[in-house]
Amino acid sequence: MISSGETWQNWGRTEKATPLRVERPKSAGAVQRAVAAAAGAGIPIKAVGAGHSFTGIAVADGVLLDLDELSGVVAVDEDRGLVTLSAGTRLSAIPRLIARHGLAMENLGDIDSQSIAGAISTGTHGTGARFRGIAAQVAGATLVTGTGELLHVDENDNAELLPAVALGLGALGILVDVTLRCVPAFDMHALERPEPLDDVLASLGQRVENADHFEFYWFPHTQTALTKTNTRMPPGAARRPLPPAKRWVDDTLLSNGLYRITCGLGRRIPSIVPRVNRMAEKLTGNREFTDQSSRVFTTKRTVRFREMEYAIPADRAAVVIDEVRRLIVSAGWNISFPIEVRFAASDDLWLSTATGRETCYIAVHRYVGEDPTAYFRAVEEIMIANDGRPHWGKMHWRDAGALRALYPRFDDFVAVRDRLDPARLFRNAYLQRVLGG
Repeated sequence: MISSGETWQNWGRTEKATPLRVERPKSAGAVQRAVAAAAGAGIPIKAVGAGHSFTGIAVADGVLLDLDELSGVVAVDEDRGLVTLSAGTRLSAIPRLIARHGLAMENLGDIDSQSIAGAISTGTHGTGARFRGIAAQVAGATLVTGTGELLHVDENDNAELLPAVALGLGALGILVDVTLRCVPAFDMHALERPEPLDDVLASLGQRVENADHFEFYWFPHTQTALTKTNTRMPPGAARRPLPPAKRWVDDTLLSNGLYRITCGLGRRIPSIVPRVNRMAEKLTGNREFTDQSSRVFTTKRTVRFREMEYAIPADRAAVVIDEVRRLIVSAGWNISFPIEVRFAASDDLWLSTATGRETCYIAVHRYVGEDPTAYFRAVEEIMIANDGRPHWGKMHWRDAGALRALYPRFDDFVAVRDRLDPARLFRNAYLQRVLGG
């Protein structure tokens, strides 16, 4: 928690800001008053959730709104599966809050630190070729616009704005609540196995099509993919969760504790990275269990890193991954963090990275103490050549001129921005780069 005049920094240590003022609103009215005050003073205002974006999308040089006090369930319609949550509610809290109503989120990403407002505003997603990102689960939202209006958007009110507001980059207003379409609570069977990377790539389309949720990780300098195949279970199926000791060893000791040590060693002695990665492929990714959906979707991550992720057409996945593999070898880089590969169904949100096409997400990472620039920029060139769209919350170097060509409704979104924030009260350098002035 920061105060006025102190420096805010994001989780990945890629962005920082020293806001002129910090406010912690507890109601929609308080958000309106904060927006009106900022407008009167002629200074920008931005909402900040968990700070888990690697880009500057939430950087607030003027007024920083900390939404942690805007948290919890606002309303539940169990018959329709609709849950309204205050905008600052963390994803990690939602499963517990809605389980008492027999509901669950349809899909989740592997990190649940984000606020619900931040997650939908940046296009956070999970994996599963028949399932869309979190923003596509939005049935409605309430926001304070740049003109001070408290605007409600759903299928009955201002419905034409929903495809923009559901994934709005923080450019259209300050979200105060979000309504999600939820599903009956369910368990999932998780099968995690190390397999030869070449075999996975050769059968990738079939694996993705046949599984509810398929993803894999590949540690550079190895020949092994760590595959994760998750299957949604019918009601009444037996639950066989990991024993607490096994989960602690896998998720705390190995995946975080030991991994932090090896990443630190790799930063100081890059030549040992290939050997460490080959050790990692032997120690992780071989287990099977059944548990409630949120405990299967999400993973505890405490080792800090920087990340870039691109969305490409799903049918190009194997070719692009092979190009990245060859790039790493030819450049002679020692890359300690794995490459993550996930999939999603198409949607119709105007600025969704999956809009209009079945999508594969390829994410590259570097340990927080390492400079990712050369690696990320070279991978970005491969993604650009394959019609890649950058994740809005992860590092990239694209601008409005390039992005406009990737989104058929880009100019429609900008028109909505002109209407809801004509004075650009919610501006910052990142939004100016990716959306224009």
